[in-house]
Amino acid sequence: MKILITGMSGQLGRKVAEFMHHQGHQVIGVDRRPWPDPPRGVEMYNVDIRKRPAEDVFRTRRPDAVIHMATVTHFTTAADERFRINLWGTKAVFDYCHQYGVKQVLFVGRHTCYGAAPDTPLYQNEDEPPAGIATFPALADLVSADLYAASAIWRYPDIKTAVLRLCYTLGPSMRGTLSNYLHGPRVPTVLGFDPLFQFMHEQDAVFAIGLALLSQLRGVFNVAGPEPLPLSVLIRATGRTNVPLPEPLFPFAMGRFGFPKLPLGAEEHIKYPIVVDDRVFRKATGYEEAYSADQTTQAFRYS
Repeated sequence: MKILITGMSGQLGRKVAEFMHHQGHQVIGVDRRPWPDPPRGVEMYNVDIRKRPAEDVFRTRRPDAVIHMATVTHFTTAADERFRINLWGTKAVFDYCHQYGVKQVLFVGRHTCYGAAPDTPLYQNEDEPPAGIATFPALADLVSADLYAASAIWRYPDIKTAVLRLCYTLGPSMRGTLSNYLHGPRVPTVLGFDPLFQFMHEQDAVFAIGLALLSQLRGVFNVAGPEPLPLSVLIRATGRTNVPLPEPLFPFAMGRFGFPKLPLGAEEHIKYPIVVDDRVFRKATGYEEAYSADQTTQAFRYS
């Protein structure tokens, strides 16, 4: 199979490319960030997904399937640029796929699109609406991209489209949203709150993405790993120190004293859980995680 991966230069994108390449597939990558030394046989095009050179890759290489991973978070990119990359980049990918006969598309999204609030269900399934922007404005672009990708399921019935809502990933690469929050030796939490946090090993995420593609899924699917842990337990298991802060002081401490800089609304995600029910994905693909919670936290342990 000829597979095109957008956002391939990211840490997870590289691992997915290597996995699919080792499985014997022809892998093509598109990313405006360079990847100087991809595996031999993997094609890398250093272009912006929204620009004409990216469309030329679709037109000339004619991939059978696309894994769309070219989305960014508030940790790396300003708000206006996030909208251009996440929403308009996603629209461009589906336009190219429709125009150039791509048979299958995977949109790799995030479980945080469901949002965190005191009245949300503990285990959220795929029927729950993505409500993340209600309490977390910085998620607006990712929620919009997720909804646009989901709408492609019926707008382009000739393309097998699957939206994967992956929980947080942890691993030796030390990259990702949860990794950035847990990065330092001291982790700030909100005094009086200890929500469940759901995560998976980054290698399990790679396997789940590959399995979803080979299973030719259509629809929206939650993807998770082992059972979630209370945030305080997660912090301790990764070798960090929990620093509970009174709620009124929490936003003022972010970005100071060695704490991570968090955007407006992130506090809700540290007070309340976002836990997804992934039984539909497991049933459709036979997926089972290879790494336990203990193995995953040890891979991310602070030293």
